[in-house]
Amino acid sequence: MISEELKAVLLDVGLEAARRAGTLLRDGRPADLAVAATKTSPIDVVTEMDIAAEKLITAVLAERRPGDGLLGEEGADTPGTTGVRWVIDPLDGTVNYLYGLPSWGVSIAAEYRGETVVGVVAAPLRGETYHAVLGGGAWLDRTRLTCRGPAPLDQALLGTGFGYVRSRREHQAEVARRIIPLVRDIRRGGSAALDLCDVAAGRMDGYYERGLNPWDLAAGELIAREAGAVTGGRPGRPASGELALAATPAVFASLQPVLEEAGAWHD
Repeated sequence: MISEELKAVLLDVGLEAARRAGTLLRDGRPADLAVAATKTSPIDVVTEMDIAAEKLITAVLAERRPGDGLLGEEGADTPGTTGVRWVIDPLDGTVNYLYGLPSWGVSIAAEYRGETVVGVVAAPLRGETYHAVLGGGAWLDRTRLTCRGPAPLDQALLGTGFGYVRSRREHQAEVARRIIPLVRDIRRGGSAALDLCDVAAGRMDGYYERGLNPWDLAAGELIAREAGAVTGGRPGRPASGELALAATPAVFASLQPVLEEAGAWHD
């Protein structure tokens, strides 16, 4: 069992790393920023700033927590000896960042023996930093977060996202077509971490997406849960790349079977 002292240390380290990476991304963005590489498809992009931010974060972690493991979106993957593993997305919302849109963030989570115990999401252009500690609530700076109150599905505002492979996007569009008539509306923000934080902050009633990676999900899911949201995937399963869902308890109960019937968990 993890101690409160270790949780506090991990939170402090996560906040420092997120703050420094956020400052780099905000202040160091070149005017001629271009795509440095692609991943799953030609439109799934990486910029030089994604790579620079991950290097900065890993340097902070190596200095302050040299025995910990690490999993990062841009290739960092090292085992540790302490039971702690950091799961980082140095720039969640890269396409937004590339286009100069403000909805992007730095996502850093700490796991202890496989369980996420700390989550930090910094959104520099919003001037916001979200964090959560397992059992300690979710926070936006110094304000404790609580997800929205009960609402029927037809009054729910949802967030979602779409993958970058054509076949997956086509099916996700069909799922969205089936969901839209049943809810108040759907938003597509472009950053899974910020969508999960928006659920925590009561800015949306729920969020779902297929195809997330651990670094997309880890910090934001903990923040949403600590704010009172329910998270999961298909019925009886945890949130994963197959399907991730976070919502107020009432919306979760109504939305999960709809997503299951719509096949939101497969391409």
